[in-house]
Amino acid sequence: MIHNHPNVPEKYKELVDIAKSMTKKSYAPYSKFNVGAAVLLSDGTIVTGANQENAAYGECICAERVALLYATANYPDKKPAALAVAASVNGSFTKNCVSPCGSCRQVIVEMENRFNCNIEVVMYGTDQVSVAMSGADLLPLGFSDNHLKK
Repeated sequence: MIHNHPNVPEKYKELVDIAKSMTKKSYAPYSKFNVGAAVLLSDGTIVTGANQENAAYGECICAERVALLYATANYPDKKPAALAVAASVNGSFTKNCVSPCGSCRQVIVEMENRFNCNIEVVMYGTDQVSVAMSGADLLPLGFSDNHLKK
């Protein structure tokens, strides 16, 4: 289920603020679309990421995947509990919330399957904040290990 809010819900404020601050660490010389992400782990640790562009566009990686993959590589026994994402263009945050792309949604669903948990996804915009209660809400027919079995 996805909930829309006029403001950031209290329990996500710190996570969203950190995601917003990470937009300043983005490397986006081509699109000028700076994205920051923050992942809250089950023990309260917060891991961050920012999008990283490349002149060979296919080699770019989104902030959400940077943060999630760093989290699981460095804290493999801690479940991701929530992910916040924010974006800015020319130094101003987007009015509408920005949702993870399809590749990021697939990674979120994989993490949910790996850790047998839901990851709440908080998508920030100055005029709109949306919260998905799980990555599966954003990608209801995600590819999983069940597809690899006969």
